[in-house]
Amino acid sequence: MRVIESKDKRFPALLSSITGRGEEETGRVEAAVKAILVAVRKDGDLALVEYTRKFDGVDVKGRIEVASREIDRAASRIPKKDLRLIELAASRIESFHKKQLQNSWFTTDGNGTTLGVKITPLERAGIYVPGGKAAYPSTVLMNAIPAKVAGVDEVVMATPPGKDGLDPYVLAAARVAGVDRVFRIGGAQAIAALAYGTKTVPRVDKITGPGNIYVATAKRLVFGAVNIDMIAGPSEILIINDGTGNPSWIAMDLLSQAEHDELASSILITTSREMAGAVEATVAKEMKKLKRRKIAGVSIKNYGAIIIARDLSEAAAVSNSIAPEHLELFVEKPFELLGEIRNAGAVFLGYHTPEAAGDYLAGPNHTLPTGGTARFSSPLGVEDFIKRTSVISFSQRSIEALGPDVKRFADLEGLEAHGRSAGMRLKKKDRAYEK
Repeated sequence: MRVIESKDKRFPALLSSITGRGEEETGRVEAAVKAILVAVRKDGDLALVEYTRKFDGVDVKGRIEVASREIDRAASRIPKKDLRLIELAASRIESFHKKQLQNSWFTTDGNGTTLGVKITPLERAGIYVPGGKAAYPSTVLMNAIPAKVAGVDEVVMATPPGKDGLDPYVLAAARVAGVDRVFRIGGAQAIAALAYGTKTVPRVDKITGPGNIYVATAKRLVFGAVNIDMIAGPSEILIINDGTGNPSWIAMDLLSQAEHDELASSILITTSREMAGAVEATVAKEMKKLKRRKIAGVSIKNYGAIIIARDLSEAAAVSNSIAPEHLELFVEKPFELLGEIRNAGAVFLGYHTPEAAGDYLAGPNHTLPTGGTARFSSPLGVEDFIKRTSVISFSQRSIEALGPDVKRFADLEGLEAHGRSAGMRLKKKDRAYEK
């Protein structure tokens, strides 16, 4: 794991190589994804069957949708203790997201002008749950539960099939979370089906959930035909440390992201050379014990780093420039440092708050902005599954009071009909309105 001081002249280049990971693949991937989107839009289910056979090695002809009884069987097959664990996580996630609920509101001024906002849930949301390197029942919960809490009429899920079928834990989580329909399709073809609709797969209003670079690219390209949550990139963690605490805990927290995939990023910023050395040694030691050590090894080698900062303020400034998905404040006084944090998807405070707690059971959503987008984006939440409609009602007194100013503003923009439409409603009409 590379160790570098923030004052080192090579530091900016190292940081750029980490934060820009994967960008070189964008052009090649985009061309392939565009072809898939066109094919699914044109041929619908036939294209889905063909691409699933090609990419997943599975024939889903006549079986694109997962039958309800299959989901029930999967839920009944997993150990009861595991089902209770999924239910515990679901309960905590639901409890947290209920606090995000918004209500319609209206206000009326002295002239009888009523203004407000009408909150309406989306009709149909599509959630994407990746497969491949691992199964993610937690992703089902984190995407479906906020939609259900928001009041979405129908939540549909797409997840890629394996040669041994769909993961029973993913299906059990879908049942617990209240997913209405499940489809055994993945990749860019699943995003296309959700965005455009096919004979079997309904068109949705919004697509949420993470995926590989093909899924992320597809979501970016279909935006406009459908809404999306974000364009999620590889997982990342940044830990700020003041030289205190257990280096083994820090090392394992770094590895918890490195094991996701080869493009994941794990960074420690510490003010202590001793801590830097201890963590570096522990990462190397503990990585050898992991089942996914090959994946973690590539990630740590290419996108892992330990940065020695002058002080915690500099550490916070570097962190803000990176805007990490996960940020751990592994310091003695984390709440004092929290005030200096501006950009992060989620912040984990103190020695006893591993990022993994946020992935599963804490309650806040683990679908977070990546790749620096925490500068302007937020975690997935209930607000992602609602829409706001402005409500405006003028009385006669309202239009009398504001109509002349509406006319003047319309004149500034050269829009005559705008002004006349307001003037026609005045009791005492101005001749200028009648021209």
